[in-house]
Amino acid sequence: MTDLTETPYAADLDAEERGWYEIVSLVRRCTLEERMAPGYYHDPDWSLRDLVGHLGTWLAEAAAQFDRLVAGTYEGHDVDIDTLNASFLEALRDQPWDVCWSQANAGRTRMRQAWTLLPAPNDEAAWWIRKSAVDHYAEHVDRLAAWVDELEARRAH
Repeated sequence: MTDLTETPYAADLDAEERGWYEIVSLVRRCTLEERMAPGYYHDPDWSLRDLVGHLGTWLAEAAAQFDRLVAGTYEGHDVDIDTLNASFLEALRDQPWDVCWSQANAGRTRMRQAWTLLPAPNDEAAWWIRKSAVDHYAEHVDRLAAWVDELEARRAH
């Protein structure tokens, strides 16, 4: 096992961990029913389950891309983000909370494992780190916090 303090990505791994646990702490404030309620996003409607599934699929995709980088079969990050987002959402649309939550945690674990095996920092790895994790969490955390506050306020009435 790689000592995470000795990887060239140690600071980024720490940032990823902080971002992930910020997402987790917000999600855990909600009941199961609230996690399934639409309203996080509209058009299409997203629930917290959809958000967690979305994050998890991007983390799993990053793990696959890191594996390709290590194996020398990587073909670049020329991806259609909107198409991938739509296909990821559709793939998990009918899944229960537990499946999406488990998938997200497994995707994250696998991504972090693959990340530590990267031999040296490079632009392609940095793109996937930002897209799937550190910057991606930051893209969602403000809306997530507002949605969780709204869900909690509903309970008070």
